[in-house]
Amino acid sequence: MTHYVSTMLETYPKDLGAVDRDALAACIEACFECAQTCTACADACLAEDMVAELNGCISINLDCADVCAATGRVLTRRTGDNAEATRALVGACRAACRACAEECESHAQMHKHCRVCAEACRRCEQACTDLLATLG
Repeated sequence: MTHYVSTMLETYPKDLGAVDRDALAACIEACFECAQTCTACADACLAEDMVAELNGCISINLDCADVCAATGRVLTRRTGDNAEATRALVGACRAACRACAEECESHAQMHKHCRVCAEACRRCEQACTDLLATLG
């Protein structure tokens, strides 16, 4: 876990409530890491000679990147937290990561970038699951 995510949560001037800070920090970090990795995987897919066969992978990579980035930003903002929307967004992120991981795993033997992306997606999926377990 990066030092800065945890440090920013620790320095937040208000009480974060019942949220598990470690799970929250891990999920924020995993979301942003996954967003970057999915974007890079989509770009790598575009550079492949067989790009037409990777159209579905590219699309799901970009969808997952957008969902992860949005989730990371929402989780970072703690003032006026909307618990119901947060749970829904984290659940959507988990689903996007699961779908992207499955797609990338189907290409992982041939494309190393897809293997790396699948690993990042599985990590984010687990971080979302862990955070959801702590949310009321």
